[in-house]
Amino acid sequence: MITWVASYPRSGNTFLRIVLRRVYELETAVVYDVDGVAERIGKALVGYRDLAADYEELRSSPELHLVKTHNQRRDPVQKGDPAICLVRDGRDSIVSYARLRVEECGGRFEDEVRAAILRPAESGVGGWGRNVLSWLADPDPAHAVLRYEDLVASPLTSVGATLDRLGLDVKPADDATVPTFAELQRTDSGFFRRGRTGSHRDELPDELHELFWSVPDNRAAMELLGYLP
Repeated sequence: MITWVASYPRSGNTFLRIVLRRVYELETAVVYDVDGVAERIGKALVGYRDLAADYEELRSSPELHLVKTHNQRRDPVQKGDPAICLVRDGRDSIVSYARLRVEECGGRFEDEVRAAILRPAESGVGGWGRNVLSWLADPDPAHAVLRYEDLVASPLTSVGATLDRLGLDVKPADDATVPTFAELQRTDSGFFRRGRTGSHRDELPDELHELFWSVPDNRAAMELLGYLP
């Protein structure tokens, strides 16, 4: 059985994968040719595994196969596929994404924020609001929403409840522990940067804040998730 681990970039997907690995001994493949996160912070920490077969074979397999994606809901995702839909305040996600882009590629923070907000792509990652709506605007009972706030505040409880909602028959390992944010920062402080909610409040300039809300998909997704202006 295939189960998607889906989110817009910088919404906590890596931390979720770490929890799945540490607590449930579950590994995740990715839809991409290269798992850049696993290459950067370590395959063992993130719980990386190769994509074992094509998607149809994974879908029909009796074994659970977790596959991470930051893409919008398109092929190879099918209606009825189980999915963990990890969501975060779009302003925080975009700020964090822009900071990581600057750290990796150089450039100006404000330019990266603006590019992320205005990204028009109808495939791939796309803009934040378009990405979230592709997964959540047409509700699928096979999907379980996990909020970033709950994940970081109570990883064991929130992830366990999410897996239960999906009906996945997995049990936590005995005496499993989740690394603290301080421990993760010692691994890579550039990748694990702040790890909290509301980071847009002191990082997102007013002009770009207004630009974010001017995008109809962003406003619709924020209202859907209850992140009101």
